[in-house]
Amino acid sequence: MQDFHHNRAHALLEHAEPVATAEEVQAAVGRVADQLNLRFRDTEEASFPLVLGVMGGAVVFTGHVLPLLDFPLEFDYIHVTRYGDEDKGGQVVWKVIPRQSVEGKTIIVLDDILDEGETLAQVKERLLGMGAKEVIIAVFADKDLGRKKPVQADIVGLTIPNRFVVGFGMDVYGYWRNLPALWAISPEDLKAATLE
Repeated sequence: MQDFHHNRAHALLEHAEPVATAEEVQAAVGRVADQLNLRFRDTEEASFPLVLGVMGGAVVFTGHVLPLLDFPLEFDYIHVTRYGDEDKGGQVVWKVIPRQSVEGKTIIVLDDILDEGETLAQVKERLLGMGAKEVIIAVFADKDLGRKKPVQADIVGLTIPNRFVVGFGMDVYGYWRNLPALWAISPEDLKAATLE
């Protein structure tokens, strides 16, 4: 069984095409941090912003961006899953909600990718419904779908093509979140992996 998973994981990358190098990835993280620092460095707000990492995809991005932020902040995470019809948004189920109150606070939501946008749109709506003063969405990557999304990110590290991308927190069948660069996997290779 171990050989099956090993072979499947490597087969998925065999024909993958580079989307962003490790250096470009780190530059994108730096751009996100710079924009957040510019916004919050000299803030006179009564309370520090609460940063929420969206698990599990944003764990790598969050771990890289947090040490670059030079303003006081609170940190927590959320875990949401989308069930149902992906094309129509489905239902967002909160597996982990913020452990502290968001009421009256500025919330920074860190996520790995803004894809269709349905999940982040519902996350923003829910946090505002819980009394957040403001919700700022900062994503490592925004996928260019060529159409309007239900939510826009306030801060974007880099824009990527409308391809299936892995690396830097984004996975394929649970593999390769740990890659330091981004790779696009073809639909044919994705299909072949499901048939194995």
